[in-house]
Amino acid sequence: MSATSAEPRPRTRVSPLRVLIVLVCVAAVAGVGVRAVRGLVAAAVTPGPSAFSPYVDVTAWPSYAFETPAGPAQSHVTLAFVVADPAQTCTPSWGGYYTLDGAASSIDLDRRITQLRSTGGDVRVSFGGQANSELATVCTDPDRLATAYRSVVDRYDLTSIDLDLEGAALQDSAGMARRAAAVATVQQQVDKAGRPLAVWLTLPAGQTGLTAPGEQAVTAMLAAGVDVAGVNAMTMDFGVATSAAAPLYPVVEKAADAVHTQVVSLFGKAGRSLGQAQSWAKVGLTPMIGQSDEKSEQFTLTDAAQVNQYARDHGVGLVSMWSLNRDATCAPPLPSVTTVVQSTCSGVDQRGVSFADTLSSDLPAPVLSSTASASGTPTAAPVPTSAPTSAVDDPAHSPYPIWDPLGTYPGGTKVVWRHNVYQARYWTSGVAPDTAVANPLDSPWTLLGPVMPGDTPSPLPTLPAGSYPQWNPQQAYVAGTRVQLGLVPYEAKWWTQGQQPGTAVAGGSPWVLVIPSS
Repeated sequence: MSATSAEPRPRTRVSPLRVLIVLVCVAAVAGVGVRAVRGLVAAAVTPGPSAFSPYVDVTAWPSYAFETPAGPAQSHVTLAFVVADPAQTCTPSWGGYYTLDGAASSIDLDRRITQLRSTGGDVRVSFGGQANSELATVCTDPDRLATAYRSVVDRYDLTSIDLDLEGAALQDSAGMARRAAAVATVQQQVDKAGRPLAVWLTLPAGQTGLTAPGEQAVTAMLAAGVDVAGVNAMTMDFGVATSAAAPLYPVVEKAADAVHTQVVSLFGKAGRSLGQAQSWAKVGLTPMIGQSDEKSEQFTLTDAAQVNQYARDHGVGLVSMWSLNRDATCAPPLPSVTTVVQSTCSGVDQRGVSFADTLSSDLPAPVLSSTASASGTPTAAPVPTSAPTSAVDDPAHSPYPIWDPLGTYPGGTKVVWRHNVYQARYWTSGVAPDTAVANPLDSPWTLLGPVMPGDTPSPLPTLPAGSYPQWNPQQAYVAGTRVQLGLVPYEAKWWTQGQQPGTAVAGGSPWVLVIPSS
């Protein structure tokens, strides 16, 4: 198009003062707009109290020493899993292996919980899990089911429980109704007794949030009158391929956004309208650290740092992980990096960094500040607190043999010393279990916890008849000689004659119990 031949128009003069006024007004309006947008963003992201409670697989071997936490991140744990006893469907058991009493005697569970609490830590208990039968799926008597749940709450003096529902437990509508009614009953009972009981539901989640059965589980609990503390999404096993260029955390965050929307909707439909901070406080996130069950999927420390930031930005109520048992780089003979899921290591090279520390970093409500110093760094390992160093152990009330400085103790041996129970980490002799060391790993002993009220001696170790000669009161024995009293083996510590093994003597018995290697 060509230029026009129109006559030029006279120029309009613009006052510099008017220009200045206009610019000031524009800046003011812009400033108000920016502040308004920032206000909206701040309103949408309101951090609230968060807790970090990683899972511990109680029945996995080797046992994870949750009772002596390395620091604040490991101090508040979720013990998994209580399920129905295979032989008695209304009896709770740990993984189908131990009754509650059996866990106390076989893996010292009650003692270890007491020890953790003595350091300022605490436990939750998770019912269900992927394997075995969740109680409500096989215990069809409503009263006995409620009693089973209540027995676990009372046994471990719990203020919070977790219901990990997956697989068959989510497909059983009758069991879902029984579970909801039983949990409501237990929650009401303990509330009347003046003890709060938080109830979390842990459910599978995909990128679009909870599955339909998962939503039904939440609905059933709310309809039964359960005060649901929150919905913990299992943000794992998405079936995606991850890499440095395609990390997992955006997938986790997408799933979390979807679960949050569902939580608002499900609680709203139940007549429990939630505000922004309230709704996020009812969301939990649980990734599977390191190598997941999907060969192509890994949750890295970078993912953990991003999920931690997401949790802090949104005020997520609970952050967890599966599991503390796995929070370490695999050691030989395993490779440090593997795509085969391991129960004792993550499958990724952590380079000395903990997933638990990364996921829990700077959460608005630290789980247990009492276990950290003013600088936020972990304190030294917990020390025995139940008895002074001068305490004398009573064999009649000691669940294990009393430590003897001349005894020999293979790895795994449990002893009592100054009213505390210790377990040998490897073969040891002559090192007192409470010997002070700068690094707990330098000690051959692990503290399990105090001698409990009502403890009685456990059966003494035995060997087949004829392993050693039977003790003879007429015979003299020199140091190092071994005998049996019945089937129980002993070794002479010094020359002795006529002093029966296993009998307390002023000044110390000349005999020490022989602990067979496992």
